[in-house]
Amino acid sequence: MYEYLNGKFALINPSFVVVDCNGVGYKIEISLNTYSQIKEKKEGKVFVHFIVREDMQVLYGFADEKERELFRLLIGVSGIGPNTARVILSSLNSDELVKAIRDEDLKSINAIKGIGNKTAQRVIVDLKDKVQKWDYSSEISNTTSQTDNKNREQALLALQTLGFNKIIIEKTLDKILKEDSQTDVENLIKEALKRL
Repeated sequence: MYEYLNGKFALINPSFVVVDCNGVGYKIEISLNTYSQIKEKKEGKVFVHFIVREDMQVLYGFADEKERELFRLLIGVSGIGPNTARVILSSLNSDELVKAIRDEDLKSINAIKGIGNKTAQRVIVDLKDKVQKWDYSSEISNTTSQTDNKNREQALLALQTLGFNKIIIEKTLDKILKEDSQTDVENLIKEALKRL
């Protein structure tokens, strides 16, 4: 139904973006990798995948068509829903995920929160042939910024959106920040996803 939304970014958060299209604000759920690519922008195009269920209608957004295609492949794997696919795409960027699938790197996929051994095997078996033809070049770079309470708050909100318990998230984030107080919000969330 929707291919993309192009407009001003009224609000950018590690877990969602609000795109203002001619006065209508669309809340779009995003991965951490998409956040990394759009966080400094004031406006732009977000490719979307629209999911309609009995109890909800959700737009999932991506900075590029490649990540959206990976999302669509992932939700086609038995046992992986949209939120799990978003966690996968927040834990590994497109290049890393395609490489893990091609190389049958069960350990990398299994390390993602919520992905058990059987699901990781299904991802590899179901998607290996489909990603063989893809040629990914690394487009995502991580920039380091001064960590402050805002980074912690954004990380907390993003992880709560993904369904984790607030108290456990807070303890995990505090441990990470104690080890590295200079870490940026993306790396803070990625590290928390490994530990939660």
